[in-house]
Formats: sequence, structure tokens, C-alpha cells
Amino acid sequence: MDVQSAVQKARAYLQELFQGEEIEDIGLEEVVFDEESNEWKVTIGFSRPWEKPNIDFALSEGPKRSYKVIRIDNNGTIKSLMDRTLTVQRN
Repeated sequence: MDVQSAVQKARAYLQELFQGEEIEDIGLEEVVFDEESNEWKVTIGFSRPWEKPNIDFALSEGPKRSYKVIRIDNNGTIKSLMDRTLTVQRN
């Protein structure tokens, strides 16, 4: 399996799994091949309609995003879907 196939598989899996939740703004965030486990780790970000900020805060804050890591073995089998938590660095 190559990187493009892993990304396509991860994206399709995510959209199927979250069908009915109206996820939007789906985007690839990162892809890593873990040689130890022989797995692709594909991180995809998206927004949900209920996570959009209140209109009063629209100018100061964008929509909240969820990030999921989909692990796929080299045969194309989905192994897991996990949350990816990002930390904000402040200056």
C-alpha cells in the first residue's frame, strides 16, 4: 500500500463511520508510516455543525476541529481510529 492509497482508505472510512453527523471541512493533516508496526497513521481533521462558534464569537474564534488518527496495516486493513489532541503553544 502506498501513501495515496492509505489516505484514500482513511478518508473513506472516516466518512462512512461518521455518516449522519454531517461532518464538514474534512482535510488531511498528516501521514506517517510506522516501520516498527508496519502501519500507516493517517490524521484527518474535520468540523461538526454543533462545534461551530456562537455568532457573537465568530470574529475571534474559528470552528473547533476534531482530529482522528486512522491506523491502517500494509494490507489495507483498518486497525483503529483514535482521537488526536493538539496542544496550543503560547509565546
